Amino acid sequence: MTADERRLLRLFRAMSPERRAGLLDYADFLLTRDEPNRAPVAAQPLDIPRPERESVVKAIKRLRATYPMLDRAKLLHETSALMTQHLVHGRPAADIIDELEQLFRQHYQAQLET
Repeated sequence: MTADERRLLRLFRAMSPERRAGLLDYADFLLTRDEPNRAPVAAQPLDIPRPERESVVKAIKRLRATYPMLDRAKLLHETSALMTQHLVHGRPAADIIDELEQLFRQHYQAQLET
């Protein structure tokens, strides 16, 4: 085990169960950023319904699948800021997901206008 892995494990063990879950969600979110773009992409948003109960990370994955035509890099800063508001500041997941859905729609509309 590397020094970074030992440090991460030590920090993880010191956290409350809620913070541990948040850290795992964030790690999953970071991993999704490394997924390669797939081609071809749909020109119209796909109809992927929002589940009744959904984590912020799963919502980001769903919205990326719903709007595959959007450039992930252009959404990264705003998406990360919303994720931070949820994990660090404790904003409810449902509120963050509502804002994420609005963010993705706005980016899609802006893309249509260009």
